[in-house]
Amino acid sequence: MNNLPLRREIIKAAQRFNSTGLSASTSGNVSARTKHGFLITPMSVEYEKLQPGSLVELDTNGKKINGRFEPSSEWRFHKDIYDKRAESRSIVHVHSPFATAIACTRKPIPAFHYLIALAGGDSIRCAQYATFGTQALSRNALKALKGRSACLLANHGQIAIGDSVASALTMAQEVEELARHYCLSKMAGKPVLLNKNELSENQKKIMTYRKQSD
Repeated sequence: MNNLPLRREIIKAAQRFNSTGLSASTSGNVSARTKHGFLITPMSVEYEKLQPGSLVELDTNGKKINGRFEPSSEWRFHKDIYDKRAESRSIVHVHSPFATAIACTRKPIPAFHYLIALAGGDSIRCAQYATFGTQALSRNALKALKGRSACLLANHGQIAIGDSVASALTMAQEVEELARHYCLSKMAGKPVLLNKNELSENQKKIMTYRKQSD
């Protein structure tokens, strides 16, 4: 079987959804780029039952190369992100509780905390609403992800991208933690947002830390 180590990484990440609370039941999906396209988790298969052969490989046009199941219904935005974002190697999509709660307000997560810079900008944008699994949702997600490593999906959940399966999963976890803190800060009062200079300084420091960890 081709890409066996990568298949195992994807399954390991997907199986952490339920245990970490990032997604319930079979919601969410994980993919990773391959030589001929990308591997993605299948539709409606319990994560604990996933085997390397359960994953579906699609080519760069979204056509199935191999796999006995149908791909996740969200395969379109995975395909389009890989097409438009050459640096992306893996994508994690989850319905994490706090990020989804904010996404249901159709508003972004602003620069209330310096770690917002992890996602690449001064906010984590919220993509406009579109029905799940549609080309419209893919188009809206790409727009919200411009210059970013994560976004919310209105009335839906979140998307995180990374240069590996592990980094994409970590980004999704960071977004959920930021969303949790943002919800709590709004309960405590009106969050004070960082200004452009403060956020820029934090972005520079985060980039330095990232280079050191590479």
